[in-house]
This record gives sequence, C-alpha cells and structure tokens, in this order.
Amino acid sequence: MKKIIIFIFLLAILSQVLAININVEKQSSDETMVAELNKPVIFNLKITNYGPSDNFQFYNLLGFEMHPKGKIFINEGETKDVEIKIMPIGEFDYRGAYTFSYFIRGQDSSEIEKEMTFRIINLEDTFEIGSGEIDLESNSIEIYIHNKVNFDFQEIHTKFSSAFFNFEEDFSLEPNKRKNFDVQLNKEDFKKLTAGFYTLNAEVTVENKKADIEGTIKFAEKDLVTTTRKEYGFFISTEIVKKENEGNVLAESETVLKKNIISRLFTSFSPEPDIVEREGLTVYYTWDREIKPGESLEITVKTNWFLPLLVIFFIIAIVILVKQYSKTNLVLRKKISFVRTKGGEFALKVSILVSAKKYIERVSIVDRLPVLVKVHERFGGENPLRVDEKNRKIEWGFERLEPGETRLLSYIIYSKIGVLGKFALPSATAVYEKEGEIHESESNRAFFVSEQKKGEED
Repeated sequence: MKKIIIFIFLLAILSQVLAININVEKQSSDETMVAELNKPVIFNLKITNYGPSDNFQFYNLLGFEMHPKGKIFINEGETKDVEIKIMPIGEFDYRGAYTFSYFIRGQDSSEIEKEMTFRIINLEDTFEIGSGEIDLESNSIEIYIHNKVNFDFQEIHTKFSSAFFNFEEDFSLEPNKRKNFDVQLNKEDFKKLTAGFYTLNAEVTVENKKADIEGTIKFAEKDLVTTTRKEYGFFISTEIVKKENEGNVLAESETVLKKNIISRLFTSFSPEPDIVEREGLTVYYTWDREIKPGESLEITVKTNWFLPLLVIFFIIAIVILVKQYSKTNLVLRKKISFVRTKGGEFALKVSILVSAKKYIERVSIVDRLPVLVKVHERFGGENPLRVDEKNRKIEWGFERLEPGETRLLSYIIYSKIGVLGKFALPSATAVYEKEGEIHESESNRAFFVSEQKKGEED
C-alpha cells in the first residue's frame, strides 16, 4: 500500500514537470470580423515559454479554421510574437461580441485552454458618415467617412449623394481612421430648399459587397426677403412690387398699397388683394402671402387714366351739345321713305318736322329738290307757299310759331328714271325773326339706298 501511494505521488510530480508552462498575452484589441467579407479576424499574441523548449500547436473545437496550422517552436525562456487568424467554416449568422475558445498543445500532448473575444458586425455598421454645416453663402462643404472598427480596408468605392451634391471616390481606410472630402457647391442646386436637416447617403462597395449608410447635413436658417419696386407710364400708370425669398425658410410677407377713392375706380390688380380697407378718402390694399425659398411674389397695379379722361370729355361734349341745343330756337328734322306707285315710278315721301322751342316770327322754310325728280301735286300737312321747279325748291311760310308748336311738312317726289345706289337729299333751311333779329336753322340731310328698298320689296 505504501508503494502505491509513493508511485502516485511521483506520477503527479512528473506530470507537473512535463506539463507546458507558457504565458499568453494578447497585444491587439477590438478585433472585428466583417460578416460580408471573406476575411479572417487576426489576434496578435505574445507567448513566453517558461518551461523547456517545445513545439506548440494551436487548435479549436468550434468549427473555425485557424492559422497557423503548423507547430511553433519556442525555446525555454523565449518570448515570441504569434499572429493567430481564425475564420468560421460555412455559414455563421451570429452578430455581436463572440468569445472564442482554443487550445495550445505541446509535443508531449499536454495542453492549455485559452479564450479570445472579437466582434462580428455587418458592413453597414462599420462606417459612419457626416458633414459640416451649410448655409446659403457656402461655396463648399466638408464631409467625412469614419472607419469605426479595427479593420483595414484596402480598397473602397463610395458614392455620396444628397440634396446639395453628388460625387464618387475611391480610397483606402485604415482601422479607426477618418477620411475627409472637400466638396464644391453650386448654389443654384439648393436655392429653393428650406432650412433643416437633410439626409446624406453613401453607397459603400468593398470587394463587390455593398452597404448603404446614412448621415445628416444641417442646412442653417437664413431669413432674407428682398423687395423691388418699379413704376412707369403716364396715362396708364403701372406699379410693380416684387418680393423674392432669397433665404431658406418659409417667409411671411405683407404688402400694403394705398389708393384714393377716385383712382381706385380705374385701378386693376394682379393678383387680387387679400384685404381691402377704407379709412376716410384712402383705400388700403393688403396682400398676405407665404413665399417659399427661391420663389417670388409679383404684384402689378395698373391705373388707367384714359377712362376718367374719356368720361370728362364725354361730359364736356354733352354739356356743349345741351348748351347748343338750348340756344336753338327752331329745330328741323328731315326724313324720307319709299312710296309705291301704280305706274312703277321711283317715288319718295319727304317729311320735315318743324318744332319751335321759343316764340318766333316771320318764319320761312325752304327745301331744295334734287335733279331728275318732279314734285307730286298733292301735299301732306302744311301746303307750301310756292313750288319753284325752275330753281328746284319748295317754300313754306308762317307768320309766327309759339313755343312748343310743331308743324309737319311733307311732299312726294318721283322720277321715271330709276335711281340706283345711295340717294341724298339736301338739308332744309329755315329763316326766322326773334326779338327783331334774323336767325337761321338747318335740318339734317336725308339719305335713301335704293338697292336695300328693292331687296325689301322682293
């Protein structure tokens, strides 16, 4: 029994002597594996051998491919830097922090177990993009892309796009580094945009794998509305008020114009005002509008002074005619009408209406006859004093006419020769005495178009 105990004790001491005695220190940190890329995660280890010189082999039981596959020789007391690469075999859907267990075995089959932790993330979570602030006066903007992880990207193709610009770049990006780009801007591209935050998009392509990343661009507020006025014209006075929103925020605009109560009658507006208010002899017109960035409001006001001038001239003409008419003591109105005859001769009835506006005396009315016509022996109304066919005139006479008295003079003229076209009769003339003075009045001229009458007969 004593011998068995001594044997077990010696065996335990021998196993302690023969077991590997190494120290493993991880030099790297924040190791990351990008899921879409076929790249291993790399660990930098510093291994110190406190035991006898030995060949060491690294392996795992978790289904990961592990390099180096061969043995690494480390002398007694030696410290060696070892790069370990691991990569999952087949599909590996895990995302986040992952703890990896592995073994280091000596050539006598003694071994130790160690753990390493790394992160597994998607390509889209690897980068961050952003930009500086932009305003209406900016000619350029700085944007950036940041590699947030411990992964070296040797070749990246990126398409940047936003409401302000579009461009593409090829570059490399080391672990935890940031790449800046200075982008030139065209102000016409964003003059109609409102202030606020806009999306910055980046399509990142690495080894034919694509990821869409979003950031933001701040478009700083600027409130700027410019007003221009232009006036021209004399008889048609035109006033144009133009308000343009040169800022990047929605602008509340109030425009007030005034007219007096006379000019407003001849004024037109485009567009129509929103509010019309009257205070005494002044009328105020108000436009309350919202103007979007890059847009403008143009108000056109036209005052047409031709209209009041025409009204004034019309009134003056009426006054003159009324005064002239009021000065007339005797009014003659002459008209003609077609007369049918049994013999088919061309015949017209001539009527003269004599109206006295005031008391007049010794009135003589003379009407002249056109050539090629004869006077019928029968007369309507007042009979003439004489018919002078040689001098081709008819004369009527009245001793006096009372105010408002009216006389109708009429006669018929005829001709064996038909008349074509427009037939004109001269004016009748009246000579009379008023308060001892001699005055004269004329009638209108009378016309007859024979073709029209023939058409009516047909």
